[in-house]
Amino acid sequence: MKIVIVGAGEVGYHIAKKLSEEKNEVIIIDKDPRKIRRINENLDVQSFIGSGTSPKILRELGLEEADMIVAATDSDEVNLISCLLARNLNRYMIKVARVKNQEYLQEKDLFKKELLGVDMIINTRSMMVETVLNLINVPGSSEVIEFVGGQVKLIGFSISDESPLAGRQLISIKGFEGDFLVAAILRGHRILIPHGGDTIQTNDLIYIVARSTDINRILEYFHIKTKETKNILIVGGGEMGAAIAGSLDDRKLNVKIMDMDGERCKQLAVTLKHVIIIRGDGTDRDILREENAGNMDLTIAVTGDEESNVLISLLAKDLGTKRTITRVSKLSYMPVVCSIGLDTVINPRMSAVRAILQYIRRGKIISVAPLREEHAEAIEAEALETSDIVNTPLSKVKFPKGAILGAVIRGDEIIIPRGDTIVKPNDRLIIFAMQQVVPQLEDLLTVKLEYFE
Repeated sequence: MKIVIVGAGEVGYHIAKKLSEEKNEVIIIDKDPRKIRRINENLDVQSFIGSGTSPKILRELGLEEADMIVAATDSDEVNLISCLLARNLNRYMIKVARVKNQEYLQEKDLFKKELLGVDMIINTRSMMVETVLNLINVPGSSEVIEFVGGQVKLIGFSISDESPLAGRQLISIKGFEGDFLVAAILRGHRILIPHGGDTIQTNDLIYIVARSTDINRILEYFHIKTKETKNILIVGGGEMGAAIAGSLDDRKLNVKIMDMDGERCKQLAVTLKHVIIIRGDGTDRDILREENAGNMDLTIAVTGDEESNVLISLLAKDLGTKRTITRVSKLSYMPVVCSIGLDTVINPRMSAVRAILQYIRRGKIISVAPLREEHAEAIEAEALETSDIVNTPLSKVKFPKGAILGAVIRGDEIIIPRGDTIVKPNDRLIIFAMQQVVPQLEDLLTVKLEYFE
């Protein structure tokens, strides 16, 4: 695909990186020469200095022949105008816009094909709020990804010394066949798509896929504490912190939100009915102790400064907080931050990449979710009638090494597959794959050429 990206900031940079790695033809434009220099030094893409709101420049970039435009600057207005121009220059291309302003998002007619014709809106704030709520709903997890409207969940959690899985080969785990499948293992900075002979080790982060109705029973078996999250401290009263607090405001929970800005605290006090507002510095250990951070079930650090977020979470963990969620915006920080003992690190850039991947896949792909550090993916797809995966026992399907089928959804039935499972046309599939085998997986999912003969 030929893809034009407007904006070379963190979001645009990482979208360009991912799309170029997928062998797409990527063109990126930005007004800031420093950002373009960074692109040229690190990525194999075409780059231009200029404005995404200039019809002349967009024509020079070849927008009229492009398959997709991704408008990902920090300005909603620039993004929307870029999409409007794209609609005029190339009515058939896919248009993706990053939009932050809630006032725009409430105007649904603005994005319909009669006006802007935007195919997908990227709103990282709402994505982050959804991520946090999923983690709150599954205590003990470090990552939760939902599929099929929440019927199937991918849960990531760490293996402790006490876990009955520590030191066990996957093939030796009996009694839960058909209930869950170990879809991936993160060991250090290396992610594995496992097979029956692999052994789970202490400190592994494992991902299991299971029916949502079975999650609590499975986690209890793994000695993962599933006590309800009731006491929550949010540090950072900006847009994201306020949105998280607002989503929890009507729940019967003990929620506090802390911010250093007195005016911001006053604004929060007006909009939040049941959340306790605290003016204070979350990086101050004494203030955290005074606010009983050590007794919290969950501390969420979402200030605008990622170094502060890391420090806040480390202090909270040291005081006794049971779990932490830490916002880190720079993807380059992720490997380091994940290795120092923080429970869950959330990244708005990864969410943006996740949101658009479904548009660049062959086969009937419904959604794509990158796993830690983006070396593997969870893919939700539909089994097409003449693809090689259907009407054959899975044990005989030539799955690429580094890919595994985690779940099959057939109507209201959710099947955790075994070797004798047969995929039928129109089944919905949840597949886990290493990044390098995704092209082979796409071939497996794509309609065969003889179908058209």
